[in-house]
Amino acid sequence: MRVVFMGSPDYAVKILDELARHYEIAGVYTQPDKPVGRKKVLTPTPVKKYALEKGFEVFTPSSLKEEDLSRFNADFIVVAAYGLLLPKHVLQTAPCINLHASLLPKYRGASPIQSAILNGDEYTGVTSMLMDEGLDTGDILCWDFTEVDRKTSIDLFDELADIAAKQIIYTIENFKKIKPLKQNDIFATYSPKIKKQDGLVDFKSAEIIDRKYRAFMPWPGIFTEKFKINEMILLDTDSSNTPGEILEINDGVVVGCEKGKIKLLKVQAPGKKEVKAVDFVNGKRLKTGDNILN
Repeated sequence: MRVVFMGSPDYAVKILDELARHYEIAGVYTQPDKPVGRKKVLTPTPVKKYALEKGFEVFTPSSLKEEDLSRFNADFIVVAAYGLLLPKHVLQTAPCINLHASLLPKYRGASPIQSAILNGDEYTGVTSMLMDEGLDTGDILCWDFTEVDRKTSIDLFDELADIAAKQIIYTIENFKKIKPLKQNDIFATYSPKIKKQDGLVDFKSAEIIDRKYRAFMPWPGIFTEKFKINEMILLDTDSSNTPGEILEINDGVVVGCEKGKIKLLKVQAPGKKEVKAVDFVNGKRLKTGDNILN
């Protein structure tokens, strides 16, 4: 069986790897190389790196409008976090299956994993979907779920990639038996692309800070106007405190929120190196009762 794969990030690599164990990879599509870091070094996607190592033919168009995929004679086109919409002529080439990291129709769009954490969901998962011209609107072929619990986005990306890798094999092997289920648009929600400014936190809710901390790891991270929070612990979500007040200084710095409190372990001031939170407050001569946000 011949498969064309389309994907870009690490999440997609595990899926491609599993497909390659079972089927012939006719071609791999991924995003073009992009400038990364201060020196703006052109860097390939994780999928491109993996595909080249395995000797797969790689394509990196900025658009699929002019692409003719019929030349691959593919039985399936599998898509996982590719980053481009598939035009109608591509969708008509072969069954196009998308592996979306949410329980559709919830969290259509670019940031389903982060959205599940931010909203305090109990469960999330992966949906294999028969693609149409909409954004994550196609008929559902298969669902698999897992608990969100106290996991970070890094944890969930890894776990959901493993789930998706198994799910795509099941979906392909049982494709003719599966009866596609139309999504109920009434329950549809949208997860927008994450922006750097989304990482800004106030100290109104310890629970919200913790959710952002877990969702925005490693990027954009969370930060105040004074410092970035690189490591922290949620202590409680119910106590009433003055936002930003230093409540304790021990192995970390316990800071109050309007509702709840957190313990800061490692922070980083703009243009400075990461330091222990205790060293940060000591360097600023802050003590219990002072406000760390001032």
